[in-house]
Amino acid sequence: MNVILASNNQHKIAEIKKILEPLGYDVISLSEAGITTEIDETGRTFEENALIKAKAIYDMKHCAVIADDSGLEVDALDGAPGVYSHRYAGEDADDEARCAKLLSELSGIPHEKRTARFVCVICFIDNDSSAVTVRGTCEGIIGTKPAGNNGFGYDPVFMYGDRSFAQLTSQEKNSVSHRADALRKFAQIIKGEKN
Repeated sequence: MNVILASNNQHKIAEIKKILEPLGYDVISLSEAGITTEIDETGRTFEENALIKAKAIYDMKHCAVIADDSGLEVDALDGAPGVYSHRYAGEDADDEARCAKLLSELSGIPHEKRTARFVCVICFIDNDSSAVTVRGTCEGIIGTKPAGNNGFGYDPVFMYGDRSFAQLTSQEKNSVSHRADALRKFAQIIKGEKN
């Protein structure tokens, strides 16, 4: 059965294929499905945005769809940047500018109060239009300066133990990340429904 992933991100496609293909799903990207429409993420939560994306694609194609929304929540900033993680430093900001803004906002905040988590919410709509949503998280601390050259987004400032996400290998990160957590939970649900 085909399932459209509401993304053209090759990393996400590979990760999700690894989980779904053994269960009989053939994962295809938006471009492979012939979809070029940009979907406005107007939700106020990760769950709302994931559902908005999944439902928009389902309404176009009437087949199984999987979508995710993810970001960073920092406790000292009352959960910001949250769903606005990508736009936190402005629409055209790059990863370096986003990290710089975050570090500036946390200037003077002591180590023990710099707790944060990456969040990933996956929404799956099956052929019969029923939706399943799961949330994955990864807890950490925001460092005081960027470290490492791997990863993207806030990875250089998100400390997992004594290393930043950008200092982990992709294999290490993929085993502990918020997306890995969400995908594990999602796979358990789908396996249960298939049995």
